[in-house]
Amino acid sequence: MRSRPHIELDSPTPEAIDGRHIRALSFQAVRMEYLAKVAPDGTGRRALVVGGGRGLPAAGLARLGYRVTAVDPSPIATEYARAAHERDGLAIASEVADAEELPFADGEFDLAYCADTFEVTADLDRVLAHAARILRPGGTLVYDTVNRTPLSRLIYLGAFQAIPATRIMPPHRYAAARLRTPAELTAALARHGLHNRDICDFKPRDPRTLIQAILARRAGRITDDEIPPLVDFVLSPAARPVVTYLGHARKPAYLGHARKPAAGG
Repeated sequence: MRSRPHIELDSPTPEAIDGRHIRALSFQAVRMEYLAKVAPDGTGRRALVVGGGRGLPAAGLARLGYRVTAVDPSPIATEYARAAHERDGLAIASEVADAEELPFADGEFDLAYCADTFEVTADLDRVLAHAARILRPGGTLVYDTVNRTPLSRLIYLGAFQAIPATRIMPPHRYAAARLRTPAELTAALARHGLHNRDICDFKPRDPRTLIQAILARRAGRITDDEIPPLVDFVLSPAARPVVTYLGHARKPAYLGHARKPAAGG
């Protein structure tokens, strides 16, 4: 009888199923396609990746010419990122830090990318306050996150973390209150002086392939790296976001709009 798959995020155990890394691999192509449209030239610019995981978004930004710093709350994921960037010859500074406590100076970055962050934080306002603070006037915040709809709940709260046959996340990674609609996120960005410019749906070209790939990975028939071409996420800018969406916001090119985090953070 086949043993039950071991589900663990940022695990040093090779046989563990890490849904966070699976998600990062699957999203990488659309993340980079979107960044190439909204922030294509990083020459002479500094970028911060928040929730950088094992280093994929940071590597993509470095290849667009940005000088990149990446932070993640997981020491294990950060070590994976450092090793990957060294192996690929990329000069990226990877640090352990929480999105709610960014250890950087005001206006230090031209661009911030929030990955794997908005849908897991219980304090979105604190995350956005720090993101706004570390951006220079005129800087850009790019993000991807999960909408709150019946289908997104079925996938993220059900299939990904509750249904035994398709679980790839530990319990309680996602909660309905932490899935936010585009309207809610736009309002939250505005509270911190960030003007949302765009919302872009992205999804598997054929949604059936997502479940098929997860089942194959759970059964050990494929590796993590074989999942992205099977699922094939695509941008769908004309569609209403039903599950996941990308977007970007701008900080005004003048001071005085972003609210600083409360004292103590």
